[in-house]
Amino acid sequence: MIHIQKAKSSEKKQIYVPKEQFQSWQKEHIPKQLSFGSEHTQINVSPHEAEGSSWFISEDVLKKLSLPFPETLRFTKSLEHLSIGPLVGIFTAGFTNHSLRPIGERSFLFAKYLTAAQKAGVTAFVFGTPHIDWKRGRIQGYFFHKSGWEKIEVPFPDVIYDRLPNRRAEKNERIQTVCNKLKREYAIHWFNPGFFNKWDMYEQLLHDPDTAKYMPETIQYPSDKDIERLMQRYHHVYLKPVNGSLGHGVQQIIQPANDSFYYCRFRDGKQNRLRRYSSLKRLLEQQIGHDRSHLIAQQGIDLLQHDRHAIDFRLHTNKNIDGKWIISATAAKIAGSGSVTTHVRSGGEVKTTQEILETLQEKKTLLHKLRKTALTLSEVIDDKVRGHVAEIGFDLGIDRDYNVWMFEANSKPGRTIFNHPKMQQSDWKTRTLPFEYAVYAFKQQKQALHHENERTILS
Repeated sequence: MIHIQKAKSSEKKQIYVPKEQFQSWQKEHIPKQLSFGSEHTQINVSPHEAEGSSWFISEDVLKKLSLPFPETLRFTKSLEHLSIGPLVGIFTAGFTNHSLRPIGERSFLFAKYLTAAQKAGVTAFVFGTPHIDWKRGRIQGYFFHKSGWEKIEVPFPDVIYDRLPNRRAEKNERIQTVCNKLKREYAIHWFNPGFFNKWDMYEQLLHDPDTAKYMPETIQYPSDKDIERLMQRYHHVYLKPVNGSLGHGVQQIIQPANDSFYYCRFRDGKQNRLRRYSSLKRLLEQQIGHDRSHLIAQQGIDLLQHDRHAIDFRLHTNKNIDGKWIISATAAKIAGSGSVTTHVRSGGEVKTTQEILETLQEKKTLLHKLRKTALTLSEVIDDKVRGHVAEIGFDLGIDRDYNVWMFEANSKPGRTIFNHPKMQQSDWKTRTLPFEYAVYAFKQQKQALHHENERTILS
C-alpha cells in the first residue's frame, strides 16, 4: 500500500518514491511508465528522503491520470511499467438528478460499497450508461466522501463490478450494448455478470455429481398430473416463479395427514393467507390457473423448526484476495406465522446461525455441513457459468434428517439480512471482499501483461 500525495516540486512527469523502494527497483527496472485505469503516461522516478510510504507525484501526472490524493492505494510493477490500482467501476442503473441521492433509494447502499473499497485500498466509483464518453475514453463517475457525493472524471476502470438492480435493467438493449463493448472491445475484467436463471441453474447442479444431492425435485411448467404426483410423494409442494426473487409469488400447497382438504398458503399484499379447497383440481383451477409457463413446482421439505416455525439459512460466499471461495456471512431465517417463506417482509425473523443451532447437539456438524455445501455449490457454479463470478448468496435448508437442500442461488445477493446488530462484521466483510477480489483480478491481468512483455523481449 502506498500513500499518494502531490509533489511540491514544479518538475513535470515526476514521481518521488521512498529511497528503499527506489533502490530495489534499481536492481531490476526503473519504471518509465505509469498507468491508472486505462490512462497512462511517461514518468521519471527519483528517490526522496522523507519517512513513510508516501509517493509524491507531480501535478501534471495526477491530473492526466485523474489520480486521487491524498489517498492510500495499491500498486503493481511489470518491468518498466508501474500500475496504481485497481480502479474499479461499479456498474448499475436507476440514476437520478438528485445530488444528495444520485442513485435514488440505493444511494446509501452504494455509499457503503465505496467506503468498503477505500478501506481495501481500492479506488471505486459508481457509473452507468449515461456517464461514458467513448471518444475520450473517460467516465463521469460518482465518488462518495465524508462530505457527500461528488462526480469526478476518471479513465475507464481496470475492473467492473456488476450491480444492475434487476432483470429488466439487465435486458435493456442499450445496457447490453454497453456491457458487451466494455467487456469485448476494451477487455475489462467484468465480474458477476447476469442474474441466474433458476431453472438453468437447477438443471446444471442436478447433473453434477458433487451437487445433485442438494437439489429438491423440481418440475418446470408443471401440469396438474405433475403436481398431483409431487403431492402424493411429499404431501406439500411449492410453486415458484422461475425468475422470481424475495419470495414474491411463492405458493405452498398442503394436504395434512388424515385430512381430505387441500390448502394453499400464499401472500396477498401485506397479508399471509391460507385458503381451503375440497380438491386439488379445484385449488389449481382457482388459485394457480392454467398458465404455468412462468412457474416451477418443487418438492416440499420438512425443515428444522424453531419454536414450531420453519427455519432456513442464508450463506454468502465470496472470492477473496487470492481468488479462493470463502464463507463471508451466515444467517438463520425463521418463518413468520402462517408465512409461505422465511422472508422478513412476510413476517419472518432473522437470527444468527449460532443462536439457532446451539439448541441442537449436532450444531457443529450442521454448521460444517452448511458451509461445505455453500463452498461446493460456489465452485461448481463458478465452473459452469460464463464470465467471472465472485459472490453468491445461497438459501439453504436442513430437513429433520439433517440433509442439506439448496433452494436458491443469487448472483446479486442483497445484504439487508445482515443488518442484524450481531452481524455487522459479516455485513462489512461481504461488502469489502468484492474489492479484494478486484485486487486479485487486477494483479492477474498485470502478471499476464508481464509475461507477454517478457516473451516480447526474449523474441
